[in-house]
Amino acid sequence: MKKLALLFSGLSLLVASGCSTSNDFVQESTIIGLWQPLKEVVTVVKIDEQPVSDVITYTDCQKMSRWWFSNETTGKRIDVKDPAVPGPCDIQPDSNFTYSYDKESKAVVMKVQGVVEPVSAKVVTLDEKTLNLAVREETQDPTVFKTRTYTFRRVDAQHE
Repeated sequence: MKKLALLFSGLSLLVASGCSTSNDFVQESTIIGLWQPLKEVVTVVKIDEQPVSDVITYTDCQKMSRWWFSNETTGKRIDVKDPAVPGPCDIQPDSNFTYSYDKESKAVVMKVQGVVEPVSAKVVTLDEKTLNLAVREETQDPTVFKTRTYTFRRVDAQHE
């Protein structure tokens, strides 16, 4: 009887610990793709002061901009601005960049073509539809820290 009880206990423990009926697998989204900027939040923090944030909601022209993370190391940024005088939106020259993305730390380092210093950023949110990318901006004052957080929507190039 003892052997039967031990066998039953062992099987119960094996079933309880080894099998899971829940789906614990989480699909990790990729930064690779075409992203439409929707807005940005600029946060300025001065030492010993409260942070100040400003939300910049994009216009229809600005929402035509695109950031393209084409593979694991290269990308392109296409900015579209409002025209200086009434008329069509003002498409800016493409800005090519290289980047690295560390999924574990969520750190992104971008090197924009023609710019000496790389840009440091952090992925705040990344799923199939949304990317929030916090970009640290250098300031002249070492007691002031500035971050520009972009909110993007993933777009399908075939259905734009």
